[in-house]
Amino acid sequence: MDEGNSLMEQRKSKLAALRGRGLDPFRNKFNPSEKCDEARSNYVEGREVAVAGRITAHRDMGKSMFIDVRDQSGRIQVYAQKNVIGDDAFETFSHLDLGDFVGIKGTMFVTRTGEISIKLLSFVILAKALRPPPEKWHGLADTEIRYRQRYLDLMANPDVKSTFLKRSEIIREIRAFLHARGYVEVETPMMQAIPGGAAAQPFVTHHNALGCNFYLRIALELYLKRLLVGGMDRVFEIGRNFRNEGLSRRHNPEFTMLEAYQAYGDYESMMELVQSMVCQVAQKVLGTLVIDHKDAEGKVIRTIDLTSWRRARYKDLVREKAGADWFDITPEERKTRAVSLGAEIAPVYEDFEVTGAIFEKLIEPTLLQPTFVTHLPKELVPLAKLSPDDPSTVEVFECCINGQEIAPAYTEQNDPIEQRERLQHQAGGEQQKLDEDFLIALEHGMPPAGGMGLGIDRLCMMLLGQESIRDVILFPQLKPK
Repeated sequence: MDEGNSLMEQRKSKLAALRGRGLDPFRNKFNPSEKCDEARSNYVEGREVAVAGRITAHRDMGKSMFIDVRDQSGRIQVYAQKNVIGDDAFETFSHLDLGDFVGIKGTMFVTRTGEISIKLLSFVILAKALRPPPEKWHGLADTEIRYRQRYLDLMANPDVKSTFLKRSEIIREIRAFLHARGYVEVETPMMQAIPGGAAAQPFVTHHNALGCNFYLRIALELYLKRLLVGGMDRVFEIGRNFRNEGLSRRHNPEFTMLEAYQAYGDYESMMELVQSMVCQVAQKVLGTLVIDHKDAEGKVIRTIDLTSWRRARYKDLVREKAGADWFDITPEERKTRAVSLGAEIAPVYEDFEVTGAIFEKLIEPTLLQPTFVTHLPKELVPLAKLSPDDPSTVEVFECCINGQEIAPAYTEQNDPIEQRERLQHQAGGEQQKLDEDFLIALEHGMPPAGGMGLGIDRLCMMLLGQESIRDVILFPQLKPK
């Protein structure tokens, strides 16, 4: 029998012993009066408190015992004395293991070493842990275990739990910001007959009752625009998108997006919205607009300064990296130069894709500080309006921070004839790829509008100093064992 099974057998024996004493650890109720950190913060000597949580440490001293109890808020020390709680209760207390959940009632006091603690008066066993906690209770490091068994990661690493609590705060503040500006939160279909709003490979599913295939959405956009047609002037949705593509430190096939649309706005108003929202969220959640990213040893590797936002045109950035004459040479010359600069170019790439590869591989990773990259090639964004001063580009920006795009936005195309032509071009003439219902909606008239999408996971990476998208997603996609 290996050590893990042996420990489980010991814990099962303790469970049997408890049940032999007429106790069932899984059938008790307990109402905490406060969280552990509240008990510590509101210390008054002799005050009675009731807390509940998981046992994370115990020290047996014969006729007395110290345990640490931890809940979401933090930990507090509990002091149990045999002569206070009685022989039977103390015997039951001795059956407790690391990982068990207990309810504690007692009075506040300070130990000789100056630690605020609870003097135990009574307790209830709320759940018996049959498996022991991770060996490295404070600092589980195995990434395979951390991602597959996130509950162990949360138990063992307080910093990880803090990251996900802050992620929740970030989403709450985004909602508060948009509600304060008069936006209405809505929900749109995740299963769609025609996936649209982005160029991506969808996941396919089958609807038995309707007898046809559906696609998990790749973007929120087209349904939200239908709501603008219907007279909802400011709408947003925070929801999951699904793209059947690769995994990396910056990509997960299932990810969370915010999309917001504002009637009578444009890409300029979306620029103000993104900047104001990101700054307000950072200030509310982190208390600062200057964010340090650190390595595993705690050394600062980069600092993001949200007090300064830059604007730069896409073509200007490409010229800086690939040569001032980039847009004057032939497409074949651009391919050759792109390869010499280190960009990965497939033989089937169209000319705009070659330029896109220069931007994505060689420029975007260098944009660490907040940068609005504007006026992208029209081929990249068929749902945006053309720029009046340069019809080869569209009124679009990509907000890049921390070396990656976190928020694209644009002046929405509301001309149904122009929109149909550009979607047909994107579809390569394949009629079944056109969302006719969306085009019919546009033909009923959509007000001029600005629209914005923001990657929640990437925003959290930037604000919380995480280098991998898996560290801001509770249960990232992994290949099954």
